[in-house]
Amino acid sequence: MESHRRTANDVSAANRGLAGVANPVPLNGHRPAAMDAASFHAASQRILTSVNTVIDGKSDAAKLALTVLLAQGHLLLEDVPGVGKTLLAKTLARTIDCSVNRIQFTPDLLPSDVTGVSIYNQSSRLFEFRPGAVFANIVIGDEINRASAKTQSALLECMEEHQVTVDGTSYRLDEPFMVVATQNPIEMEGTYPLPEAQRDRFMARISMGYPDMAAEIEMLEAHQAASPLSKVSAVVTSADVAAMITTVQQVYVSQAVKEYTVSVGRATRESPLLRLGASPRSMLQLLRAAKATAALDGRDFVLPDDVVLVADAVLAHRIILDRKAASTGETPHTVLKGILSRLPVAAEGAGAGRTGAGGRAAAPVTGLGRNH
Repeated sequence: MESHRRTANDVSAANRGLAGVANPVPLNGHRPAAMDAASFHAASQRILTSVNTVIDGKSDAAKLALTVLLAQGHLLLEDVPGVGKTLLAKTLARTIDCSVNRIQFTPDLLPSDVTGVSIYNQSSRLFEFRPGAVFANIVIGDEINRASAKTQSALLECMEEHQVTVDGTSYRLDEPFMVVATQNPIEMEGTYPLPEAQRDRFMARISMGYPDMAAEIEMLEAHQAASPLSKVSAVVTSADVAAMITTVQQVYVSQAVKEYTVSVGRATRESPLLRLGASPRSMLQLLRAAKATAALDGRDFVLPDDVVLVADAVLAHRIILDRKAASTGETPHTVLKGILSRLPVAAEGAGAGRTGAGGRAAAPVTGLGRNH
């Protein structure tokens, strides 16, 4: 486990909001001001350029990872070993000047290794809390499905409520906070599949896939001497990321787009091909991801196309196929594709970027330009 642990006093200071704690960026209560269009575009391009210099041929995965970060979600990278899952997580973390911890999940990892533990101090005769590796802005959980269900569950409260409760005391986590977890397919030996409640807390799942031939040759040329990761440095601060998150939160969403988003979720619950449809939490995260997508495309309003673009990454790992559908070759991806192709988009929703509910003009909220 790679961890830069803080003392109990540091955690106490973080929870009181005192100055001097590394990167205290409060998003709740006192949100930072939103970025203007030029600054937002410049910051996002710096991050993407830095990531793409390390991860060859995976620009879509890099953009989706940034989308999840700006939407205040958590990211699950799932694929076979050796395709760059951990490298993508590390590269994204290094582009931001904030605290980063990495946890190597193993079958003998304990929940206290993740969240922290209270230790008795003989000199003071008091129990002192020693923070675990989860106390960081970005937490990289490598091979999360190699840990037992008990250890996996230690992340549930952290991911949903951004806090840790140990011995009846709750400790707030620093903002921004993001978990980037990697896992191998469940067919691999020595793995424990993530339960549905755990998967539902990840905003999006990315399957890296193998690079094409040109990208793989470029990787051999660039990585054979030294890893490009060693040359990656921070291109934005945690305060910049907090401002970008505020900008995304202020992206306008029309009533028609909200109704379309809910219709997608209800269609999955009513589909005869699925045993489990999308949860209400997934609808909220789908809309947040769509807002981040719109902001990265230079718009201050959400289109139904933004919802469709991120629907597979946000919903596919949350739904469960009916056994009969699975036996006929259906997959969550094909079911979602069919639902989206059949689901009608309201006439107002098609122009929701320019007119809101009732036909009024959608006034700019964040200052993002229509085009960069």
